[in-house]
Amino acid sequence: MKNLVNSVKQKLASKYTVSERPQNTSRSTDINVLLNRVKLDRKKESRKKLYFSAAASTSLILFGLAIFS
Repeated sequence: MKNLVNSVKQKLASKYTVSERPQNTSRSTDINVLLNRVKLDRKKESRKKLYFSAAASTSLILFGLAIFS
């Protein structure tokens, strides 16, 4: 029974203890990937703005036609 209690305590304690992991792993990123992502994000944003302005203009025109007809 004592071994069971000790193993449970060790498992619980291992969750909260810091284990030695190598943190010297350097991560590299390709600048071209980042630039392409920025370009795609800009295109998506400009499309969203265009769709929003088109929808707003259409709704404004329909509202005007409904009121003044």
